Amino acid sequence: MPFKLNQDRRRHVPRQKHRVTNSAIYDAALRQRGSLTVWFTDEAIEGWRAAPRITPGGQPWYSPLAILTALTLRAVFRLALRQTEGLIDSIIGLLGLELRVPDHSTLSRRAKTLEVPRLQPRRNREPLHLLVDSTGLRLCGAGEWLLEKHGTKTRRSWRKLHIGLDASSGQIVAASLTAKEVDDGAEVGPLLDQIAGVVASFTGDGGYDQDSVSAAVAKRHPDAAIIVPPRTTAVPSETAKTEPTQRDSHLQYIAEHGRMAWQKASGYTARARAEVAIGRFKQVIGDGLRSCTDDRRATEVDIAIHALNRMVELGRPNYVRTA
Repeated sequence: MPFKLNQDRRRHVPRQKHRVTNSAIYDAALRQRGSLTVWFTDEAIEGWRAAPRITPGGQPWYSPLAILTALTLRAVFRLALRQTEGLIDSIIGLLGLELRVPDHSTLSRRAKTLEVPRLQPRRNREPLHLLVDSTGLRLCGAGEWLLEKHGTKTRRSWRKLHIGLDASSGQIVAASLTAKEVDDGAEVGPLLDQIAGVVASFTGDGGYDQDSVSAAVAKRHPDAAIIVPPRTTAVPSETAKTEPTQRDSHLQYIAEHGRMAWQKASGYTARARAEVAIGRFKQVIGDGLRSCTDDRRATEVDIAIHALNRMVELGRPNYVRTA
């Protein structure tokens, strides 16, 4: 991207080196991520059966918690629906429980309307430092097999995932799945609408350097700091001398001290945590969407984020820079 700092010589900049100070705790947390007791809990077993229905229609067999548990196991262990059905059947059999096993058709149908619980606001009610970023997720299907076998040159279909990350906890507090044509700045408002608390700062890359983004943040959180790097061709506003905006202040600081000094002074370097969260998503969950419809894909993403937040709660590494 042309507005990157040191773009012409970035490959020569040495990489930072860090050391993990809580290796034992972090190793235990990584092992817990693969433990079935973390994902198939006693709470899920007790609430497996659906509550009796008092309205006309058939009686559901499985509660939303049961469907959420099954689809979470599917996301964590990267299983197909039929394999998920087999895994649930084996777990219930090993535990000696008398519970019905949802078949793959039921899991697919219930995923269309399943409401995934959102991350609850923090108890201390501290202002949130929001980091935003986006990435592409490809659509899996028959087209992938044709591409591999015949080497066609057609463009792959994909969707765009937008996330909002809590800088302090490392958890994803807002997310949306859109078509690939949707601009990053257009999803700032929907992301902010998912946050119940107060936002202290909004940090994004140069793609969010738009007037609409500043307006969306100011409308919902007037006191929030907007930390977005201006493009190299950016110019001050007409009221820069009388009523400077936050963007005007950034431009002035960059002109006086340089862009790298601005990144350190403004806290823009924390945005790298959003990129780390996206890397974690693609490494743990994958870079593709296996559902066939957009509503099921949205549920698939919500369940994946729900699982990733659970993993972060188990334990995070503490880094100390060594070089």
